[in-house]
Amino acid sequence: LRPAGKRRCGISGREVRVMSFNIHHGVGIDGALDLGRISATLAGAAADVVGLQEVDRHFSSRSEFEDQTARLAAALGMQWVFGANLDRDPAGESDRRRQYGNAILSRFPIASWSSTPLPRFPGTEQRGLLAATLDVDGMPLSAFCTHLQNGRRSVRRVQVHEVVGAVESSDPPVVLMGDLNATPGSPEVRELGRHLVDSWTTAGNGAGFTHSTRRPSRRIDYVFVSADLVVQSASVVHADASDHLPVLATLDLPARAVTKRPLT
Repeated sequence: LRPAGKRRCGISGREVRVMSFNIHHGVGIDGALDLGRISATLAGAAADVVGLQEVDRHFSSRSEFEDQTARLAAALGMQWVFGANLDRDPAGESDRRRQYGNAILSRFPIASWSSTPLPRFPGTEQRGLLAATLDVDGMPLSAFCTHLQNGRRSVRRVQVHEVVGAVESSDPPVVLMGDLNATPGSPEVRELGRHLVDSWTTAGNGAGFTHSTRRPSRRIDYVFVSADLVVQSASVVHADASDHLPVLATLDLPARAVTKRPLT
C-alpha cells in the first residue's frame, strides 16, 4: 500500500484521492462473495477517502456475518465509520446487531461522525446519509456518503433535499460520495449540481458509466465536491469485484490545509 504520509501539490495545498464504491456486500459479477477483491480494488486505487455503499455488518449468511467495514479498514490501514440503514435483532445466540448501510474509510483522522436516516415512502428501503469530519493536515474536510432509493424518483427527490440541507449546513470543503441511482440529467442530480460540483463533469473523460459492471450503460455513482476544491482528474476504476464500478476523483485542497491549527 502507498504510505499515508503527506503529499503536496504545488501552491494550492494538498492532493486527496476520493472514491465512491457500491460494493454489493462483497459479491462480484461471478456471484461469488470475495471481500478480498474489494480490498485489492481499493488498494490499487490508492484512495485517501472512500465512501462505500451496500456494506454488511454481521448482517447475514450472504456475507458470512462478517463486519465488512472493519475487515477492509484493517487490511488497508485506514480509519472507518459505519452508518446502519437497516438494523435488525441478532441471529441465534449472537449478541451482535445485524446491520447494512454505508461506510467511510479514511487515511486521515476522523474527528467526528453521524448517520442520519433519509426520508422514505411506504414499501421502500430505509436509506441514510453518513457524515464524517476528517482532519486533513489540520484542516477539517466534511465527507458525506449516501445511497439513494432505486426505482422511485419521487423518493430520491425528497432524499436529495435532505442531503442538500446537510451539505449546506456543514463547513467547506465538502465531498459527497454516493450511489445516487440517478443519471446526470435527472432532476435530483441537477439539484445536487446547483450546490456542489460533479467531479466527472469537471475532469472526467468519456461517458463515465459505472453500472452495471458487465455491460456498463449508466452513470449513477458520483463524487461531488464543493467549489473551493479543484478537481484534477476523475476516472472509473475497472474491476469485477462488485456489480458497480467505483469512481475515483483526485482533488486539490485549498492551501489553508497546511496552515490551519489541528482539530481537537
